[in-house]
Order: sequence, then structure tokens, then C-alpha cells
Amino acid sequence: MSKQIPILLIFFRLFLSPIILVTAYVLRDNSRIYILIIMYLGLLSDILDGAFARKMKISTSKLRRLDSQVDMIFWVSIGVCTWILHPALIRDHLVSITLIFIMEALCYIISIAKFGKETCTHSFLSKLWGISLLIAFTSMIGFNHAGLPFYLTIILGLISQVDVILITLILPKWNHDIPSTYHAILVRRGIDFKRNELLN
Repeated sequence: MSKQIPILLIFFRLFLSPIILVTAYVLRDNSRIYILIIMYLGLLSDILDGAFARKMKISTSKLRRLDSQVDMIFWVSIGVCTWILHPALIRDHLVSITLIFIMEALCYIISIAKFGKETCTHSFLSKLWGISLLIAFTSMIGFNHAGLPFYLTIILGLISQVDVILITLILPKWNHDIPSTYHAILVRRGIDFKRNELLN
């Protein structure tokens, strides 16, 4: 049963996604504190599922792919929730948000075209972007403010997506948990590297 903990945590985060949307739609302005709590619970589940998987040595490619797809669903749900609560805020920054979605789609298109699978790098820059998303959404949902947190997450998002694209183009075959473009070059050259378990 203990080996099911990581996948249960992943599905817990998936289960939170519709709850976030329903909460925002039904409670509107009164939902903000609940949504922030749910968002942080989702982040905690994301941290714990990886930690348990590594400790139990069951961090397989299948599990990592599932984790990546649920992450995307979870953050998109948070984004839709932000639009429900603060539509003007989203409209004011629609160009930047659209650019992020285009780059994210490009990451998937390139990976599927080359390997027949979606990207699953879990790179260091992607993790930094995840932290910046948490800060930006806290500001937007909790305080109806974009400002510096929003622009920082857009910049980090674009940089991390370029990094993912480069990793995908460099890798000779599909792989998961590649920390950076530099590490993809090492893989291509057949050079082994020690993975930092905190970043995978």
C-alpha cells in the first residue's frame, strides 16, 4: 500500500483541479482564501509525491509523465480560476499569457514530433517557474494584483520553455528528469552525471 502513496498524491492534485474551478464559480470573491489554501495543498502534494517516489525507488518514467500532465492540468485550473475571479486582470495581460501558452504548446509539439511522447524534463528552470507561478497566483487571486510577480513568472516561463525545447532537440532519445540544456548535452555525449534528488 505504501508504494501507492506517490500516485495517490498525484491523483489528489488532479482531484483538486475541478474543486478549484467549482469553488471559484460558486463562491466568487468569497472563494479566494479557499482557493489559495487548495493551491498550496496542491504544491505540497507535488513536493511529497516526488519525495516518496524517490525514497521508495519507484520514480518510473510512467509516474513522472503522469506527474507532469497533472501539474499542467492543476496550474491551468488555477489560471482559469483567476480569470473567473478577476477577468479584467487576465484581459490586461492577455498577450503575455497567450505567448506562454504558445511556447508551452511548442514544447509538446516538438517532443511529440521527435519522440512520439510529450516532454517530461522536470528541469531546474521549470521548477523555478513553478515557484514563481505560486507567487504570481497568490498575488493575483488573493490581492487582484499582477505587477512584478506576474512579469517575473512570464519571463521565467519563457526562459524555462526555451530550455525545455533545447533539451528536447539535443537529446538523442526521449528521457525524463533532465535538469538543464547542459545536462542534455552530457547525455548526448554519453557522459553520465549525478542527479540531484531534490530537483527530480
